[in-house]
Amino acid sequence: MIALTLAAAVVVGMTLGLFGGGGSILTVPVLVYLAGVPTKAAIAMSLFVVAVTSAVSAVGHARAGRIRWRTGLIFGAAGMAGAYGGGLIGPYLPEALLMAAFAGMMLATAVAMIRDRTTPRARPAHRDLPVLHVIAEGVVVGLVTGLVGAGGGFLVVPALVLLGGLPMGVAVGTSLVVIAMKSLAGLAGYLHSVTIDWSLALPVTAAAVVGGLIGGGLAGRINADRLRKAFGWFVLAMGAFVLVQQAPPALLHSAWTVAGAALAAAVALVLWRRRSIAGKHPLREDRSSWSKP
Repeated sequence: MIALTLAAAVVVGMTLGLFGGGGSILTVPVLVYLAGVPTKAAIAMSLFVVAVTSAVSAVGHARAGRIRWRTGLIFGAAGMAGAYGGGLIGPYLPEALLMAAFAGMMLATAVAMIRDRTTPRARPAHRDLPVLHVIAEGVVVGLVTGLVGAGGGFLVVPALVLLGGLPMGVAVGTSLVVIAMKSLAGLAGYLHSVTIDWSLALPVTAAAVVGGLIGGGLAGRINADRLRKAFGWFVLAMGAFVLVQQAPPALLHSAWTVAGAALAAAVALVLWRRRSIAGKHPLREDRSSWSKP
């Protein structure tokens, strides 16, 4: 299983480098279901993996000029406060509750990656940065990160575009700085009561870093729209699996019940997506992915 775990870690790193988020949502399930790590230790380990991978991936974006340091540091500092609080609270919550919340975040991330979106309109560059709004959103996103061990990039990137007035490509690079900062703070909170198996954490982190370097090298060079959507469907399936794992046994009378619920959810999402597409002009060209500069 260790080889499969390391391979999955490479994928996590690649998605972080490409999209500025999304891949970290898989770290906890990989550690829990492939490596057999207990839930709370997996969350703490995930925070370490995501922090290091994001920091290393950010180097390539910084060299390419795709990081806005002032905005990122303000958002990141606020996120650190929320993440540290979440890291202190998380170890005292039931594991089933944490995994259910994590599954919910996976589903939200999947929908954000799958749905057709137009490029958010950034604020005019000459206006002042809405510091209070940035701080408030940073604290909330950081709290989620600290609780469930995911970077929350699918929340950070749009916030940087809308609140920070950043172009999409710059928002992706800046989000990696934010994710690294708040993941470290969440880790600090968890380490008060949770022990990490460093013999597993270090090789998983190394594999994720390799993936992050690959993803960072591809960012800005490819249109990752289709790749992002395909990965979103995979995250959706994983989120449904994790959610089913946490459901009371009384609700799971048969495999057909589970399969039917999953199929109904998938069909509903497809229908909603097609309706969204149908309402758009077929010749619009402002669709984008997180990695388009």
